[in-house]
Amino acid sequence: MIWLGLSFALAALWFSNRYAWWRRPVAAQHPRVLMYHMVSAHRPGARFNGLRVRPERFEAQLAWLKRKGWQFFTVSELWERWDTLPEKSVAITFDDGYADNLHNALSLLEKYDARATIYMVVDRHDRDWSTAKKAHHDSGELAREPKLSDDELQRLIASGRIEIGSHTLTHINLRTTPIDDKRRELAEARRLLQAQSGQAVTSFAYPFGIYGDEDVALAREVGHVTAVTTVDGIDARTPRPDPLQLKRIKVSGKDNMLAFVMRMRGGKRGWKK
Repeated sequence: MIWLGLSFALAALWFSNRYAWWRRPVAAQHPRVLMYHMVSAHRPGARFNGLRVRPERFEAQLAWLKRKGWQFFTVSELWERWDTLPEKSVAITFDDGYADNLHNALSLLEKYDARATIYMVVDRHDRDWSTAKKAHHDSGELAREPKLSDDELQRLIASGRIEIGSHTLTHINLRTTPIDDKRRELAEARRLLQAQSGQAVTSFAYPFGIYGDEDVALAREVGHVTAVTTVDGIDARTPRPDPLQLKRIKVSGKDNMLAFVMRMRGGKRGWKK
């Protein structure tokens, strides 16, 4: 009986941490920003399957959002309309620039009349940028993951559903990069992406979610109006948040639909403050 009770208690703790059912719901008037990377099948034994949301799971999430009355915006649209947004406003974001954003995600965005912002690394091919954060992440898994070609990027832009944002030239670690190099990475990435996309590139994503006050100032200096972080949560409509430090809800490839729904409800997983 003791072991049975202990097993039940551990299962209850696991469930509470995974789904955060106890967290107070955040009112629907506060917009959500969702963070994705890839929409693709999992790979057996891969380190980064958490970054891979299966296409059928992504479709289920879009279908749920549509069914529940959520309206889709790009990040720039979200901020431009911040004070007048309808209830249930959501922005979908993708980091890095993976080819499956076109081949697997776009048709589903079209099916559910959704929009998204893709934060592009300019020099993105044959790079295992995970090592810039943790040297032991040297498997080459992300370097081998197909990235968007320039032609594929143009196909995304032509859809009229995609905002292009910047994710630096080479996916640098801002914490360990000298300020002059950081300024060049941010300014040159924005210039090149604007020339390539034909869009005003005014939104930025901090690589790895690593940043400090200096990086916020640099993002503003080079012309960005908004920037997204990897800080879990949902920003309040009022008082207005810093548009260069917007929170996001991380969508993991290991999450089921209940986890997704609970994250939309409360913004965070588990015991995080």
